Amino acid sequence: MTSVLVVDDSQFMRTVIGNVLAEHGYDVHRASDGRRAVEAVRKHDPDVVTMDVQMPEMDGIEAVSEIMATHPTRIVMLSAHTREGAEETLEALARGAVDFLAKPSGEVSTDIAGLKDRLLETVEAVADADVATLAPSRAAAAAHRASAGAADRSADGTTDPRSSGGAATTASDDPAAGIDPAEGSFNEHPTIVVGASTGGPKIVEGILYDLPIELDARVLVVQHMPAEFTDRLAARLDELCEYDVREASDGDRISGGEVLIARGDRHMEVAHASGDRLRVRLTEDERVHGVRPAIDVTMRSAAERVDPPLVGVALTGMGKDGAAGISAIKAAGGTTIAQDEASSPVFGIPRQAIETGDVDRVLPAGEIAAGITDALSTEVETHG
Repeated sequence: MTSVLVVDDSQFMRTVIGNVLAEHGYDVHRASDGRRAVEAVRKHDPDVVTMDVQMPEMDGIEAVSEIMATHPTRIVMLSAHTREGAEETLEALARGAVDFLAKPSGEVSTDIAGLKDRLLETVEAVADADVATLAPSRAAAAAHRASAGAADRSADGTTDPRSSGGAATTASDDPAAGIDPAEGSFNEHPTIVVGASTGGPKIVEGILYDLPIELDARVLVVQHMPAEFTDRLAARLDELCEYDVREASDGDRISGGEVLIARGDRHMEVAHASGDRLRVRLTEDERVHGVRPAIDVTMRSAAERVDPPLVGVALTGMGKDGAAGISAIKAAGGTTIAQDEASSPVFGIPRQAIETGDVDRVLPAGEIAAGITDALSTEVETHG
């Protein structure tokens, strides 16, 4: 029986969430704050944890760090749809949480009725996630260590390893870190389209962190995420990588060295491309595969309007969004890459893309930036 630990300082929310899960056959445990959650994880070894963000004693972000450092577990955050809630949730995802759900806005709220299906779908999807894929990203770990500074140093002057939020991969461990842009030259005006869902923010972060600025690529990112979160995701990524990152606005133009993040609840299409610049438009057209923004919308429009070199990347997530887009990019003469199963928290999107037969390379998360670089290099080399 799949077990779930429900962590929330509200007894009402613990009861609502716990009852929904218990009614559908899950073995449910409960904790009222982060510190008790850490203890309960050690005691019960749950398959999944649902974690509130704001709690007394130890908040959700601290609890995620402690759990991922001492007893790695699949964690789904419950987050308020606010600017502060988005910041906190993205930090929790960077430290190892696999996904998040919007928390109902009040204890007597019509939102609670809508939580049931989303909760069950998410818990079912992440219950099989490989815990080994959930370590904090190298970029987040580096930023966290830098911001922690002397506060995380012990009395003897050494750095507390917990300051990284867990066992992060270091640059020296990653094949992408060995890319030397000076060794070769790159095709002009490349465009990269990246699509992701569950577990994606951490993977996207790592790719952009590793992507050489010398590529001078135009990068379009579609991450399934609500509107309240995508601008904060863009701001976070902008701080962590060499590329200039922003949330897309209707009519935005993008040139080399820039990244546009699709705005939540809007499809992002390539409207026009010429020379080193392309322009996007945002639409409120019907959802595709039940989502908006949809990866397929962006990839298909890029395949139609952008000249090669063009690279499409399908990353971790539930569902089949992106498979048709990958096929469109391949048919247009582009290069296609999918994340491998071993490094994907949820292998739905990459699996569907691979099954089309139109994926050129299947790579672990840590080698995708190198794979993109290879595809855009005029002197192709093999990494890893």
